[in-house]
Amino acid sequence: MVLLGTIVNGLCIILGTLLGKVLHRIPEKMKTTVMHGIGLAVVILGIQMGLKSNQFLIVIFSLVLGAVLGEWWDLDGKLNKLGLWIERKIGAKGEGSIAKGFVTATLIFVIGAMAIIGSLDSGLRQDHRVLYTKSIIDGFTSLVLATTLGIGVLFSAVPVMLYQGSIALFATQIEKWVPTDLMDAFIADMTSTGGLMILAIGLNLLGITTIRVANLLPGILVTAGLVTCVYYWSNMVHFVQTFL
Repeated sequence: MVLLGTIVNGLCIILGTLLGKVLHRIPEKMKTTVMHGIGLAVVILGIQMGLKSNQFLIVIFSLVLGAVLGEWWDLDGKLNKLGLWIERKIGAKGEGSIAKGFVTATLIFVIGAMAIIGSLDSGLRQDHRVLYTKSIIDGFTSLVLATTLGIGVLFSAVPVMLYQGSIALFATQIEKWVPTDLMDAFIADMTSTGGLMILAIGLNLLGITTIRVANLLPGILVTAGLVTCVYYWSNMVHFVQTFL
């Protein structure tokens, strides 16, 4: 079943959030320290991912162009408006709490190599091990986030499942028209680009910055375009040199 890993991931987020709400009486100081611990771990993960690319210029251009597109489209504002709309619909108290939980959790669970690589493995080989691993991590993360950011974390399961499920379904056809070398190059550069976004999320969780990470998300699409252009340009140059 192509979508099995994605479904398990969504269920783990929901279960973790519900457990987090049950354990909401955790002392405030403990919550703060745990959140700082998660923030530090996310920072280190982002740094590790950010160093994966061998063509860092692509990563830089992806972030710059992605930021321009993200600010133009105001993705961060739209995500926050969606969170506030959910908050109004369920009649929650504490303006902005659900929106913050929804946006923060969505960014943490969606951005990163595991979401894309795991979804590709599910679609290409029906191998769900990467997404199972991500599900365990996301489950524990959502539990802790829910104790601090509230029930909004639960709603992040929806975009996570839509995002990963779409990639998995797309991947069932991808081998027919995307060369393996191109896919490998994209995954490496996408990992670095996503890693820097993960780093920004960690800094936000630590309260060091207030980076609008959602407005950097188009950088992933820019990465795909740049990697494709570089790949075919290199092949064309190689072809011309062969016959000169």
